[in-house]
Amino acid sequence: MSSSVLAVIIAVIITLVIAVPIAAIVATNAHERKIKKIFGDANEKAKEITEKAEKAADELKREKLLEVKEESIKAKNDLEKEAKERRAEAQRMERRAQQKEETVDKKAEALEKREANCSAREEELNAQREKIAKLNEERVQELERISGLTSEQAKEYLLKIVEDDVKHESALMIKEYEARAKEEADKKAKDYVVNAIQRCAADHVAETTISVVQLPGDEMKGRIIGREGRNIRTLETMTGIDLIIDDTPEAVILSGFDPIRREVARIALEKLIVDGRIHPARIEEMVEKARKEVDTMIREEGEAAVLEVGVPNIHPELIKLLGRMKFRTSYGQNALKHSIEVAQLSGLLAAEIGVDVRMAKRAGLLHDIGKSVDHEMEGSHIQLGADLCRKYKESQIVINAVESHHGDVEPTSLIACIVQAADTISAARPGARRETLDTYTNRIKQLEDITNSFKGVEKSFAIQAGREVRVMVVPEQVSDEDMVLMAHDIAKRIESEMEYPGQIKVNMIRESRATDYAK
Repeated sequence: MSSSVLAVIIAVIITLVIAVPIAAIVATNAHERKIKKIFGDANEKAKEITEKAEKAADELKREKLLEVKEESIKAKNDLEKEAKERRAEAQRMERRAQQKEETVDKKAEALEKREANCSAREEELNAQREKIAKLNEERVQELERISGLTSEQAKEYLLKIVEDDVKHESALMIKEYEARAKEEADKKAKDYVVNAIQRCAADHVAETTISVVQLPGDEMKGRIIGREGRNIRTLETMTGIDLIIDDTPEAVILSGFDPIRREVARIALEKLIVDGRIHPARIEEMVEKARKEVDTMIREEGEAAVLEVGVPNIHPELIKLLGRMKFRTSYGQNALKHSIEVAQLSGLLAAEIGVDVRMAKRAGLLHDIGKSVDHEMEGSHIQLGADLCRKYKESQIVINAVESHHGDVEPTSLIACIVQAADTISAARPGARRETLDTYTNRIKQLEDITNSFKGVEKSFAIQAGREVRVMVVPEQVSDEDMVLMAHDIAKRIESEMEYPGQIKVNMIRESRATDYAK
């Protein structure tokens, strides 16, 4: 490269080095002027905006002040209006209070006048009372003088007259009401009972405490007794029954109070007679077979009774106890037949009255269930029967019927009353039961003792097998009205102290006689 070209290049470079800073300085100054112009314009716009905002704020402030002033003026007007109304109301109330005060004053004056009048009248009444008391005293003295009685005597006389009148009227009312009630009750009861009895057929029953076993010949007696009496001892020991072998031809008598044991002994003895082999081992075997046969018979009899009456869902143990009642008697009447009869009568009476027939039959069938165990357990058959019914989940109606059929507990349902009536009908009908002479005489004596214990009774006689008692009273001590009350009291006492089938009629007799002699 030539020197001239190099010189040119160097000159260009130097020129560029000098020109670039100068150009930069010039550009910077131009930019600053532009920026200053922009800031100046912005400041002017800001001043304009500020001035406009200040003007708008002043206008808004003036508007708000005007609104506040208007609201304050409105509130002031409202307060002034309310104050005026309250002042007017206060004035009205004040006027009313003044009027009321004037009215109270007037009433007070009127009351004072009335009090003054009342005081005057009270003084006048006191004077009249004193005058009346004086006249009454004079009247009483005059009456005492005329009648010859003091006031106390006259009072007693009047009280006696009133008492006699009241007693007479009460006796007449009792007699009338009892006659009316008996007439209506007898009519309905007779219809129900007669209808029930006509529809219920029952046997005449008489049971004893002995059983007779027929023998094919008298030589069988020696075989039953055995060598040195071992056979008869074994049979009596196994069954608990006494064998009576006497001069009765071709018969052996079994005696015992337990009918189930007696039945076991009878069946065992009949089997031994048929079998012909009679010795202690065979006797034990036959007694065991007889016990099983009697158990089966008991169950079948209970099931037959339930089926005959038509009472379902009875506990199997109760059915077994019902079967045991076939061998139980009461005054000669078979307990199972009596229970079936009571169940049928209860169902018939329930149908007549309109209550639950099945429940009535159930209660009637189970009413004497305690008699099946009363020989083995302590307590009355009523208590035992109620406990058995509770044990085997019978209803409360049945339990109450069992407890109340002899009057030990008050009946709580109509079914209990029906069972009570059916039990009485079954026990009291002719031929149902037989009584021992001691029981009969004791009942007659107790009946006469109860009637003789009443004051004014002269004599009493139990007649018609104890179904009626005739009471003769002293006429000077017992009036006609007193007889009605006394008959009622005697009947109530007989009901509470005696046990008897059916009903007892109390017949009062009062006789007055006047005797004189012509001379």
